[in-house]
Amino acid sequence: MGDFFFGVFLFLLMRWLALLHNLLRFPRLRPGPTPERPTASILVPARNEAENLRRTLPALLRQGALEVLVLDDLSEDETARVAQEVAGGHPGFRLLRGKPLPPGWRGKNWASWQLAQAARGEVLVFTDADVLWEEGALGGLLSALEGKDLVSALPRQEGVVEAFVMNGLLSFLPHPALEALRLANGQVLAFRKEAYWAMGGHRAVREEVLEDVALARRAGRYGLYLGVALFRVRMYRGYGEALKGFAKNFLDIHLKNPAVLLGSAFYHLALYTLPWLLGRFDLGLLGLLERLAVQLVLKGPLLPALLTPLAPLLLLPVYLRALLPGKTWKGRPL
Repeated sequence: MGDFFFGVFLFLLMRWLALLHNLLRFPRLRPGPTPERPTASILVPARNEAENLRRTLPALLRQGALEVLVLDDLSEDETARVAQEVAGGHPGFRLLRGKPLPPGWRGKNWASWQLAQAARGEVLVFTDADVLWEEGALGGLLSALEGKDLVSALPRQEGVVEAFVMNGLLSFLPHPALEALRLANGQVLAFRKEAYWAMGGHRAVREEVLEDVALARRAGRYGLYLGVALFRVRMYRGYGEALKGFAKNFLDIHLKNPAVLLGSAFYHLALYTLPWLLGRFDLGLLGLLERLAVQLVLKGPLLPALLTPLAPLLLLPVYLRALLPGKTWKGRPL
């Protein structure tokens, strides 16, 4: 067991070093006024998002964009009615009715492609319906886009499982390595319009589950930013929804390789859970403090960090479900 725990210590040390590097060098988005140029279209694909739009759409309408487009992607709830009600006749708001999903397309990619075709702005900003934008977020995003084709931001994540999975990127690899992998986050993606069309847009990645990473790999000048001062998101409502939501793309995140997926499950158990179960409380505390530091840097709630030893156990059903066929999301087969 000595060699095992020494390995755990080395991996935790590497995570601490990555976190310290990112604390000093990870570029951050700052709020700013929205300029007159370039004009921006904020584009929101929305399928069964009535509840989220009540909370997030007002903030989008206050950003000073040329327009805010919401595409109702054949929702089974009152997404369209709620969007129109919340917009309240705002002059920059447009509601689009989505067309049926063609063969060979993923749902979000098809919705995003329709939005891009309808947009009039010089910048296309894709954002999910559950992302809450703070004041000055669009100005900060457009400032970062200067001289680039694509910018992506990492919002502050809320929820125990969501924070463990998403916020862990800050201590996983240093920022240059994350950019070398062309990591991107589809919750906030901003393109110069001409660059978007040049790379083929969502049509070029229509079959991809990780369309954000696929688009980043097609982009020329690209930047990944920490956006916790501008964006926050609660991805899923409850553990059951988080299980289904993460399971839909966990295999793709792990290179579509079941061995890599299961290796990831063991890695997280070994670093954050087994030290507590096997009496190595020093290593357990080292892992817990790492995640506590991540939450402090991201200005997020501390509860997800305090529950770090439980998070890998909560994720085990996600890993197992990711290996099963026949998964669905929002009423559509994947």
